Amino acid sequence: MKTKRLLSGLLMVGGSLFSSCTDFLEYQPQGTLSSDNIKSAGNADALVTAAYASLGNGEMIGPVASMWVYGSVRADDAHKGGGGVADLEDINFYEQHNLTQPQQGGGFFHPYTWENYYKAISRANVAIRSINALNESDYPLKKTRLGELRFLRGHAHFMLKILFKYVPYVDETLTNDQILTTSNRQYTNDELWNKIGEDFQFAVDNLPPTQPERARANKFSAAAYLAKLRLFQAYEQDESHKVMNINRARLQEVVRLTDMVISSGQYSLQPDYAENFLPEFDNGVESVFAVQYSINDGTTLGRLNFETGLNYPHGAPQYGCCGFHQPTQNLANAFGTDASGLPKFDTYNNANINFQTATVDPRVDHTIGIDGHPYKYNAALPFSNSWVRDPGVYGFFQSMKEQQLATSSSYKKQGPFIGTSKNIDIIRYADVLLWQAEAYIELGQPNQALPLINQIRERAAKSTGRLKKADGTDPSKYLIRPYEAANWTQAYARRALQWERRLEFATEGPRFFDLVRWGIAEPTLNAYLAVEKTRRSFLGGARFTAGRDEYLPIPQREITFTKGLYKQNPGY
Repeated sequence: MKTKRLLSGLLMVGGSLFSSCTDFLEYQPQGTLSSDNIKSAGNADALVTAAYASLGNGEMIGPVASMWVYGSVRADDAHKGGGGVADLEDINFYEQHNLTQPQQGGGFFHPYTWENYYKAISRANVAIRSINALNESDYPLKKTRLGELRFLRGHAHFMLKILFKYVPYVDETLTNDQILTTSNRQYTNDELWNKIGEDFQFAVDNLPPTQPERARANKFSAAAYLAKLRLFQAYEQDESHKVMNINRARLQEVVRLTDMVISSGQYSLQPDYAENFLPEFDNGVESVFAVQYSINDGTTLGRLNFETGLNYPHGAPQYGCCGFHQPTQNLANAFGTDASGLPKFDTYNNANINFQTATVDPRVDHTIGIDGHPYKYNAALPFSNSWVRDPGVYGFFQSMKEQQLATSSSYKKQGPFIGTSKNIDIIRYADVLLWQAEAYIELGQPNQALPLINQIRERAAKSTGRLKKADGTDPSKYLIRPYEAANWTQAYARRALQWERRLEFATEGPRFFDLVRWGIAEPTLNAYLAVEKTRRSFLGGARFTAGRDEYLPIPQREITFTKGLYKQNPGY
């Protein structure tokens, strides 16, 4: 596994694990550089590297790169897993919805994630102020690096917005005193989208089409992110988070921006779906932007991702920890196909799928660990139900995409915990195709969306080679076909698009945020819970409340510190 050089310079910078709620107000990267002592282009580049490093500065208890807790477990994709509901109970609170509180676990999880994103914003702002003070003649990369920094700042604000909805917008022009008087309600919902969008637009206007180091943001990754933002913004919400209108002008922006990315010729789908989840294909043709990790880079532990390190099979002798992030029966059932190789939209969850007899979408074996099926593309290592930590509570399925074989050069175990140098993709090219398809559907042009969605399904149909058992046979009965133009109405196309996004990105984290964007979180999740709680008794009291549970609460410690300046989200 080669070292990713972009992050090898200032990777020792980072905050302490337990820091006060005020840290983001005064935070500076810990190291030798700050806005006070920058004197050269080399030092400026080091500050930019420190800003990139913040993308991966999350923890198991304060994730910022992987959304498995906030986007997968809060949706219908996965259960918390682990050793019962009390094991990291904060995640159980999110899964139950009605147990989530503004302050949980001494500041772990959403309060800590809030803090980590604002540390990332602070790093970007320190670097922006410093680089703004340099002459372009002395620092020819000035515009490019400013574009990268505003892209990174835009990413952090975007993630905060989809998690909390109303958050303080902090840029490089604010002093510490001004930050202290900046409310999380300084902007309306739409105004806040636009403020974040300004950063991505600046990046589009100032970044080059390509970068010497592929890990850096470029014009097209910025265009893709701006398209994502405009798509979220298009679904206009009221104060109770209800979608009241879909803005056609925003959708047209999505089409224009995704066209920029598609027509650039720089990106395509990986030929095999599996390649998105193997470290040897990091920064491949499908990766539009990713959080970078490394191993064997000269540091003690490397730049490893530990955010997903709890999610390996607990009983497997090569791992031993910790059995979190277990796919739901509902998700497993969703991969079933009918005799035509199409999804069973209305009947998929009527009964538990039998993988020996049912026909399925091949992506199920890339996504879910199933008894007797090859584990992580290793035919000699079949997944075993005996590996599952607490099947009586959470069932036997295990998530697969974020895991790596213990023999992988990307893998390292530190005590009981597991880290890998596999990147986490923030935007894949499959996203870009499906965002454009979604925009076309909502614009009343579903025929334009059909070939885009079918590209995804056709790739899935070809992605079976790495799934073979030791005897060369398929572990499941694969049957998946493209959608046909007949009966491809807007309503049917919308359903197909939403289904495709779920299966394509299952357990990767976008599911919950998609449901909120579409305005269907409450009916979808309560229908899921009504059935899933008959299979998993720990969900007996779970319920999603519209107008509250679409967003996490503003951390209470932030409200307390600002003496009530920050306003709590409704319902908490």
